Amino acid sequence: MIPVSFSSVSGGYGTLNVVEELSGEVGAGQVLCIVGRNGVGKSTLLKLLLGYLPCRSGEVTIGGRKAGSMAPEARRGLGVSYCPQERPVFDDLSVSDNLALMSRDGRLDSYRPFFDLFPVLERRLAQRAGTLSGGEKKLLSFTRGLAEGQPAVVLDEPTEGVQWENIQRMADMINGRKAGGTAFIVVEQNLSFAELVADRYLVMDHGRCVLTGSRTEVGRADIVKHLTV
Repeated sequence: MIPVSFSSVSGGYGTLNVVEELSGEVGAGQVLCIVGRNGVGKSTLLKLLLGYLPCRSGEVTIGGRKAGSMAPEARRGLGVSYCPQERPVFDDLSVSDNLALMSRDGRLDSYRPFFDLFPVLERRLAQRAGTLSGGEKKLLSFTRGLAEGQPAVVLDEPTEGVQWENIQRMADMINGRKAGGTAFIVVEQNLSFAELVADRYLVMDHGRCVLTGSRTEVGRADIVKHLTV
């Protein structure tokens, strides 16, 4: 079963289509990296896949089921976690409470592997999440998303503002989850990070796919060419 697939998806805001006829899929134990310049529709595509925006055309399938007009909560129920680029955490809650929301029993024991990788989160458990730096909020969002244990995880610019040593740890965590069968869709501008985790690339420009292929088929020079046009 393909955790997430999309075919000829189009949509946007108001009467404007931002995404045009995009297709792709990510299998279990794979990472699809979506890259492109700012403003080309990457985050909009994720919102279309996850039900935050309606698709004007095309089809989204999650866990083998057609998502149709399902609300975001229903799509999450099909097995997808989402870490958004904007407002990635609940600012008014403590770090501890942000994490407890993703725990079935409200305990934080299951977060030990994350605290070992990102000790700053454990040090800040009592701190209000809104007072964290941008990079620390990204680490908190990343931790919450992966801790859900869903078959698929969608990450929108997960390394924005994050220190390189923690970016490498994020890559290690993703690659470990890949080995266990988790699928990832990652929107990312940091090519060095993308190269650590990607199995396939989808390069976007002006809402369309301009290049796609496996990591052996698509090299850094091919991607950079589309980022600098």
